Amino acid sequence: MRLNQWLCGLMAVLLLPLAWAGRACQETSPNTETFRQAMATGYVNMQQLDKLNPKVAMIARVGQDLSAYRLRFSHMGFVWHDPKAQGQWRVMHLLNQCGTAQSDLWREGLANFFMDEPFAYDSMIIVPPSEVQDKLQIWLSEQGKMEQLHGDKYNMLAYPFSTQYQNSNQWVLEGLAAAMSHDLAIRSRAQAQQWLKLMNYQPTELRINTFKRLGGRMFRANIAFDDHPTDRRMAGRIDTITVDSIVNFLQQASPESRNYVVEAKPLPELH
Repeated sequence: MRLNQWLCGLMAVLLLPLAWAGRACQETSPNTETFRQAMATGYVNMQQLDKLNPKVAMIARVGQDLSAYRLRFSHMGFVWHDPKAQGQWRVMHLLNQCGTAQSDLWREGLANFFMDEPFAYDSMIIVPPSEVQDKLQIWLSEQGKMEQLHGDKYNMLAYPFSTQYQNSNQWVLEGLAAAMSHDLAIRSRAQAQQWLKLMNYQPTELRINTFKRLGGRMFRANIAFDDHPTDRRMAGRIDTITVDSIVNFLQQASPESRNYVVEAKPLPELH
């Protein structure tokens, strides 16, 4: 009885009763193994966050295999003690809907964040300096401020210095810019991008040939290239916002920030 009560309590902490964000358009429940792995990953991340106890951090997952581009983590969101959830850890991140070019902001539990069958269950927690955490905490608590930096037209390979589209990591980066800026009160995406340019933010360059670009544009609603500079696009040089580029930028701008990789642990077999 006590074990069942503990499990129910853990599920309440790690899960939120939201639709499965970023999945296929037909709603389906996760299979048993996915659920177990997501719960276990959420739990070890909760333990790490409880140990570090930041007001706000970033959390990244391995949503897809990007090894061809020498990248590990693909998707990032903010994680914080959400006052709307009795101070429990919650993730706020941007996701596109059903592979479309539309996006929304999602508030999820830690287990939900890992529920959509990621390529791997490793994760990374990035803790910015305390003064940045303070500003992010205020920013995350006000829906209007978050929406100011939300572009609803989604593009997986969005160009970092254009407001035409936005990818998931770009919303995090622009929110980070609003929290890190001292001289400019950032209230729009254009202002955030201007500040990032001044601060020498360097996007990740992906080499994508013409065949892949045409295929992506024709067959994927959530991939576009028309926001990229023509010369670099025609040369197959696509600059976009990745987890790596955000981590590198934060490390250079605020060397006191810290990164913690949380490795997936094998689960015991069910009998």
